[in-house]
This record gives sequence, C-alpha cells and structure tokens, in this order.
Amino acid sequence: MQVTLDLPDDISEALQGRWPDLAKQALEALAVEGYRTGALTENQVRRLLGLESRFEVHAILKDHRVPLQYTESDLEDDLAAHREIGILRQR
Repeated sequence: MQVTLDLPDDISEALQGRWPDLAKQALEALAVEGYRTGALTENQVRRLLGLESRFEVHAILKDHRVPLQYTESDLEDDLAAHREIGILRQR
C-alpha cells in the first residue's frame, strides 16, 4: 500500500525546514504510533523502517518516549536463550 499526504505549501515548508527527510519522519511517526497503540509489533516496526536489529527499534522508541511492550513471558524467553548460549548459568 502506498500512502500519499496532501499538505498545504506553508505546512510542508515549515516541516521540511525542521525535517529535511519529511517522508522518513512521517513513516517513523506512523511506526512509533502504531507500536504505542499496539497496532504494530516490534518486528513490524523494524521491517517498516528498514532497520537491521531490534535494538535500533528500541532506540527509536526511546527517542519518542514509548515504553517497550515487554512481558514476563518475553523475559523468560530471553533468560532461557541466555542460558542456552552460556551467558547465564543453568538453574
């Protein structure tokens, strides 16, 4: 899907004065709001913005003051993965 925004010239100029890459900024705002509201997952945000890692997603979310949606199950999965690769000792 392609989305097109029609902006009045004065608004376009004002935004481009602050954001040289207005299209990128608009896409990032859409991705961040999608994550904040639960419409998008972390992986979808990463793909939408063409990012290499989840840590890049975390940095963008942090810049926008959006907390990570990190559950107890996510924590258990991460701990198990760390144990599996030897970062943490087995219980």
